[in-house]
Amino acid sequence: MKKQLIIAASLISIALATSSTQAAEPLEFQNVMKNLGKHMQIITEGISREDWELVAKTAPMIAEHPQPPLAEKTRIISFMGAEMSSFKALDMQTHEAAHDLMHAAHEKDGQKVTAAFQKVQSSCLSCHQTFRIKFVEHFYGKPVN
Repeated sequence: MKKQLIIAASLISIALATSSTQAAEPLEFQNVMKNLGKHMQIITEGISREDWELVAKTAPMIAEHPQPPLAEKTRIISFMGAEMSSFKALDMQTHEAAHDLMHAAHEKDGQKVTAAFQKVQSSCLSCHQTFRIKFVEHFYGKPVN
């Protein structure tokens, strides 16, 4: 019995140490989000200059953004639980809207471009408003301002 308590206490200590270490380490997912933000800024610049080639070239970088490594993805899925389907649905909306944006830019149709970009922005915002606070607090252990 005493041995089991020692083992249980050790496992709890390791788990707590691991979770605090993980909270301090930035996820690769954070880099994915930062790069998506940069691509959104490039597209905004392209739209303002009516540089449809730049918009068409950048939109796929949003639509086909990299995924985090498998171990990290597993941690995210585990954390998200039942909300994972909503998270994936918003991600899919973003992918589809970015593809629409790329096609509109190829057509050099400014109205379609801005409408598609608005859909990209809306899907990003919906995801951030739904998940960002919980995600940052869980993985980084700090409140979002």
